[in-house]
Amino acid sequence: MSVETELKLRILPDDLARLRRHSLFKSHQVTVPETRRLHNVYYDTPALDLNKSRMALRIRRVGGRWIQTLKGGGQVRAGLHQRFEWETPVPSARLDFTGLDAVVWDEHLPLAWREHLQPVFTTDFYRASRLLDWHGTIIEVCMDKGEVRTQNLSTPICELELELKSGDSQHLFSLAQAILDIVPFELETVSKAELGFRLMAGFVAQPVKSELPDITGANHLTSALQTLVWACLQHWQGNLRGALSCADDAEYLHQLRVAFRRLRIVLRMVDKICADEELTCLREALSAMSGVLGRVRDWDVFIGNLHALSFAPPGFEALLTACETQRAASNAALRAQGSAMQRLLLRFAVWMNGNYWQQAELTAPDMPEFARRCLQQLHKRYQKASEQSDRLDEVALHDLRIDAKKLRYSAECFAGLFNAAKAEVYISGLSEVQEFLGDINDVSVARSLLARLADTLPADSVALIDHEIRLKSSKNLKLLNKKLKAFNQEPVFWKK
Repeated sequence: MSVETELKLRILPDDLARLRRHSLFKSHQVTVPETRRLHNVYYDTPALDLNKSRMALRIRRVGGRWIQTLKGGGQVRAGLHQRFEWETPVPSARLDFTGLDAVVWDEHLPLAWREHLQPVFTTDFYRASRLLDWHGTIIEVCMDKGEVRTQNLSTPICELELELKSGDSQHLFSLAQAILDIVPFELETVSKAELGFRLMAGFVAQPVKSELPDITGANHLTSALQTLVWACLQHWQGNLRGALSCADDAEYLHQLRVAFRRLRIVLRMVDKICADEELTCLREALSAMSGVLGRVRDWDVFIGNLHALSFAPPGFEALLTACETQRAASNAALRAQGSAMQRLLLRFAVWMNGNYWQQAELTAPDMPEFARRCLQQLHKRYQKASEQSDRLDEVALHDLRIDAKKLRYSAECFAGLFNAAKAEVYISGLSEVQEFLGDINDVSVARSLLARLADTLPADSVALIDHEIRLKSSKNLKLLNKKLKAFNQEPVFWKK
């Protein structure tokens, strides 16, 4: 058994061809490029038991040779695939279970499954590969172009694989950074095998919701925080493509913004343990990118509010047209940040695989105690900001919303360390408060955007729209005060 470690990059055919001709690889290669056709047949049971168990079994034809491979387990982080792999030559295109220890097959491919295996799809592609010496790390660079085929459907393959042969996996990401200076690409989380199973199932991409990991089993605060950072990066990556390409589905953008917010809050915790120059730069870059996402969301919400009006004043269609123009411009600005977001993901991956965490572990406090202190500080700040909420102006309400958001996301991160029932009640009440604060902030943003476009409407129309928007804010403020009073009576869940 071996552990396969590779970084997968989705790339357009023209960019792959351009990269093939570039001097970057030639200047670091230790073997000349070799092109081969690889034909693979993947097997599974009729119930797809292997796929459900995150395993893949294939027979690959390479020239006149046949190789049988079983892959499984492992993880995918920021496009880095790490999987266990058992590979053995076989005499023909037929499955052969004699080439490995029977214990391997019994553990990972039970006899009951082996008896029902059948071909489910094929991959057929040309691979141009070579070995590079990248700062002392040996990396195999594979350029793959072809297709995945089921009985009735097919989908193209065009990707770049950077496989670690020896050295530090961190250098896979640094090589990817150099490639991104030449051509654009996307970090790819889906293997060719999974692409085939998705094709069989008629998979349709959907926005990916956050799934906070369980950190109760972590033996150290730093390992828990690392797990949380990786979860945020995975959430980010799962919605990035949709946010950049699906302007009609605002949920991708919403989920991407949630990923950014959670990540910023976790990084704030990390910063408390051990200061780091790169961490500071990453936090600043993330904050700037959040601003780009926020501008798109503001126009989406404003247009939604306009459509919800109970009337259409004179000049209303002209206002909608102006808003759509602004939304299109903000979406274009977001799409222009596609490569920058990929680069930022790579920077995070390099940092996450660097030596920062070993240094942080030396100074990290006890995890439950850190969680209590962190939550108590945020709770105290929130309580102070929520005093006399009926007298707070727009700026103060905005700050209160941010405090509530930080407290809620931090509470969700650490909830598993304490009483689950108490944590659920606390977080649920805080979520309701945050929702009302969000609605109030949306009204404030809407009034600001309306003022920017006031010259597209008659003055009396602007006044009518502004009045209806403010009425909604007034109602939310009254409800907010009730929610605040109710929540502020809830006991905290983290005290001993």
